[in-house]
Amino acid sequence: MTRGNQRDRDRERAQARVAGKGKTKDDGLTPEQRRERDAKALQEKAAKKAAQAATGGSNAGGAGASKNNK
Repeated sequence: MTRGNQRDRDRERAQARVAGKGKTKDDGLTPEQRRERDAKALQEKAAKKAAQAATGGSNAGGAGASKNNK
């Protein structure tokens, strides 16, 4: 039994999936620039979380609070 063109079609589909992702490692930044960008993003995320905690936003767990209310 032969597979016909199934193998070729599978290769084409795999290439299309990889090309469709759009996320590439080469974003045009040097490693230092990438580190700075990532550090800034982490600082903003930590500041946002701290601000949420300061305002009493204890709903971060979601379903955790409802488990205790049986």
